[in-house]
Amino acid sequence: MPKTPTHWTESLFDSVYALHETAREYQLAYRATQLLADQAQFDRHKPHEGRIELQRHSAAGASHPVMKEPHADALFDLLRAHRDFASEMHCRYEQSSLLYASGAAWAVRSIQLGHTPPVVAFRTDDYDQPVQHQLSITGLANYAGAEMLHHSYELLAHRLAAADHAVHLAEDGDLLDHEAGEFHDAVDTAMGIADAAFAYGLLAQKAVNFVLLQPRRDHERDIALARAAAQTGQPSEPSA
Repeated sequence: MPKTPTHWTESLFDSVYALHETAREYQLAYRATQLLADQAQFDRHKPHEGRIELQRHSAAGASHPVMKEPHADALFDLLRAHRDFASEMHCRYEQSSLLYASGAAWAVRSIQLGHTPPVVAFRTDDYDQPVQHQLSITGLANYAGAEMLHHSYELLAHRLAAADHAVHLAEDGDLLDHEAGEFHDAVDTAMGIADAAFAYGLLAQKAVNFVLLQPRRDHERDIALARAAAQTGQPSEPSA
């Protein structure tokens, strides 16, 4: 039996939700790598003082024994590895959260313009990676969650501006004392972009559901009319 085609309202929401699930996976991965990095902190462990000897031999055959502390070396290696992985996961969490938030915002704007996109569409950059859309959402005066959505957007915009400020300061080269303080404050603020984007994405996703209410009702009406027409033998008139 052939599968019934999915209406654009459902496939579009599924597309937004897939972006949510992607960001959520990276969020969980980042949280896990943070815990591993914290556990690997050198000052939270007492390296065992036991040592081993490595016998290095030169081309002339002379031996040059070197004493090593394997446990201390392992702690340093693990700390570096976990920090590197945590940094990578944070980057992916941030990127996927911004795509999620901007994709949901794009879906809202598309529906407001009367479009019927079956999925969220992104342009790509020179490396064939998706480029995020504009994040802001307007035109939701009748939506109960509009104020909360706007507040979440302002928080995200503040963190994104801090990231831009940090880059600008870093490009200037040598920083004065007060500029160094500004730089570190901006970097600390920018570290919250991923969480802010994910939180905004959740609210934007709810806005997608809101603007889909009428198209879904229209679709349900069309289905009801088609069923009635099939029973009476009269043609149905689809919604505009």
